[in-house]
Amino acid sequence: MNGSALSQMKVDGVMTSTQKQDGKAISTSQAVGTGCALAISCFISYAVITHILTRAYSVSRDDDLLGGMWAVVATIFVYRESYQQSVRAALSRMAATLLSFVLCLAYLLMFSFSPWGMAALIGIGAIILTLLGRSEDIITTGITTAVVMVVAGISPEHAWKQPILRLVDTAVGIGVGIAAAWISLSIVSKSNPNPQRSGI
Repeated sequence: MNGSALSQMKVDGVMTSTQKQDGKAISTSQAVGTGCALAISCFISYAVITHILTRAYSVSRDDDLLGGMWAVVATIFVYRESYQQSVRAALSRMAATLLSFVLCLAYLLMFSFSPWGMAALIGIGAIILTLLGRSEDIITTGITTAVVMVVAGISPEHAWKQPILRLVDTAVGIGVGIAAAWISLSIVSKSNPNPQRSGI
């Protein structure tokens, strides 16, 4: 990583390798803990969508797998270095998904999928977000819209349900990601209360 430098830090008489980034020391155990927490939270998001919620409602096996993937993407998106950053990312992700939900649902209730329709919705979303001063959410909204519309083209008989399903997938992924961030950061702060060392 740019601007990073390897150093050594003595913890309980043991020398552990650390990496400095943005002036904060990050230990190997913290890096492993972060990676494990993210992996576990992604697995939980995927399992909730593909094994638990599908018992209540399922369009198709392929759509269930897509929903699991979409929940995992949302979890990765909101899992950040601090709880405050995770919350900001979650609000941004949810706002982008809600706009995409409204645009896609309105379109798919009246029309079937078409590349021109997809492109038009992406453009409309970008215009709305720019006017609202939320240009940083254009990418997320555009990606969400593209996925929803293409899946609607793949499964035209259930097209109008796609925005609803992706909204649920996103909500589950965000919830799991926020919870995982809070739990893992709480554990780190308790195990290493010195903020200069923990990087929290």
